[in-house]
Amino acid sequence: VIDFFEPLADEKNVKIVSTGNASIIGDKLMMRRAINNLLSNAIRHTDENQQININIELMESKQIRLTIENPCEPISPEHLTKIFDRFYRIDPSRQRNSEGSGLGLAITKSIIESHGGKVFATSSMGNIQLEIII
Repeated sequence: VIDFFEPLADEKNVKIVSTGNASIIGDKLMMRRAINNLLSNAIRHTDENQQININIELMESKQIRLTIENPCEPISPEHLTKIFDRFYRIDPSRQRNSEGSGLGLAITKSIIESHGGKVFATSSMGNIQLEIII
């Protein structure tokens, strides 16, 4: 997935740094789509000359945690609880024909939940973390 998005990140001079590895049993195409959605979203919302960090770890519970962290404007808690809702936009003034359809994170949530996992979002100190635990 990272290899696929590197040219897009390079256009913005955004660096993608990945640590860790793990594997899961599940629908490979659907999991790829979920991770594609997260990474394309991170690239879209990361300013030039910044870095996106991806961390994959096997937890003691034998679950896998995938975290994608990118710099962005702080996001208030009331928005964080809704960003995985269909068509939700933090900035309602964005036009419907702008980048993204407002479905990517909702699709990701649906895919991850259908695999028995959960998705979370946190925002602090100018970064957002989107996390999958599966």
